Amino acid sequence: MFHARVPLPEAQTPDRLQAPPDSRPPHGAPKSPSPAETSGPPAPKAAAQRDPFFDNAKYLAIVLVAMGHAWQPLTGDSRAAEALYMTVYTFHMPAFIVISGYFSRSFDMRADRLKRLVTGVAVPYVLFEVAYSLFKRWADDDPTHPVSLLDPWYLTWFLAALFVWRLTTPLWKLVRWPVALSLAIAVLASVSPDIGDDLDLQRVLQFLPFFVLGLVLKPEHFQLVRRREVRLLAVPVFGLALLLAYWAGPRMTSAWFYHRDSAQELGAPAWTGGVMTLALFGCSIVLMACFFAWVPRRHMWFTALGAGTLYGYLLHGFLAKGSRFWGWYEDYEWLHRPLGEIFVTLVAATVITLLCTKPVQRVFRFAMEPKMEWAFKRDAAQLARERSKSGSTNGR
Repeated sequence: MFHARVPLPEAQTPDRLQAPPDSRPPHGAPKSPSPAETSGPPAPKAAAQRDPFFDNAKYLAIVLVAMGHAWQPLTGDSRAAEALYMTVYTFHMPAFIVISGYFSRSFDMRADRLKRLVTGVAVPYVLFEVAYSLFKRWADDDPTHPVSLLDPWYLTWFLAALFVWRLTTPLWKLVRWPVALSLAIAVLASVSPDIGDDLDLQRVLQFLPFFVLGLVLKPEHFQLVRRREVRLLAVPVFGLALLLAYWAGPRMTSAWFYHRDSAQELGAPAWTGGVMTLALFGCSIVLMACFFAWVPRRHMWFTALGAGTLYGYLLHGFLAKGSRFWGWYEDYEWLHRPLGEIFVTLVAATVITLLCTKPVQRVFRFAMEPKMEWAFKRDAAQLARERSKSGSTNGR
């Protein structure tokens, strides 16, 4: 998804690729629990209050993530595949990140929310960073590949970024022009080749404006894109985007869409970093609006899968990378023909759908949403409430 190394978004994105349970929307916001674009799943009682619009958006976005990974090896031989790839990469991760920010609006440094941030984002990051590194050693016959928690490999960058973004949420609530400030930071990052690879900081900073945008959005903003005229307008806009991508494909590198390198590292003059950052931000906003306009507002057969997008996001990476390590795209030439391209698209959509289902969630919940009660002190206020309740019961 993002480069030869990769990336959907607790997310949530993407926290994860689902909305964080610790982030309750303010009064008037659509009822949707939040496993953070990534913290743990909502309690059964809250599940009935989830807004199907956001679950539908997360599921459809994660399907596009998987499709994008399936298309990437085809882009060298198919200009059409490259156009689809570039168009989808313009908005699919930004959409995840915006949703993550939207459900992070109430995040603060309260103990229970910090605990969910650790169990729902930090712990999965550690586990999957180790798992991916060991997988590469075995599947790619690369025994020297390092296991490093400071250098996210492949999809785990999103969890590292989400952890940082969440922690900075209180700051963005204080400043007067948060989106403008985050864009300035992204522009500066795009012309700073010395930032380094620790925690994939380039991506953290260059994708930051989308998270901050999610923080400042209100329910009525999502209502705007649900209007019928916006849905109709989205059709020619997407068509124009595909034509533009078809034209731009041979003329520019898709690495710009990964936001993982500075302009200088991409062999471009420094000034192009700021231009491309702002231009891609604008294009992403437009295509995200078109995407959200097409997302169904009612319960669909796939709505429930929106709560499991983090599972699909992290688990499908093994198959996506394995297909490269084991040379499937080289061994089966027919995959590079039109019917083969359709085939890999359908396979990607099917696999990611299965990985978001409840049975898969039950099997891997220990890694994605561990409770880890043993690792935390009991909250003093909660203990006091329990003692008070116990005393009231005994006094009856």
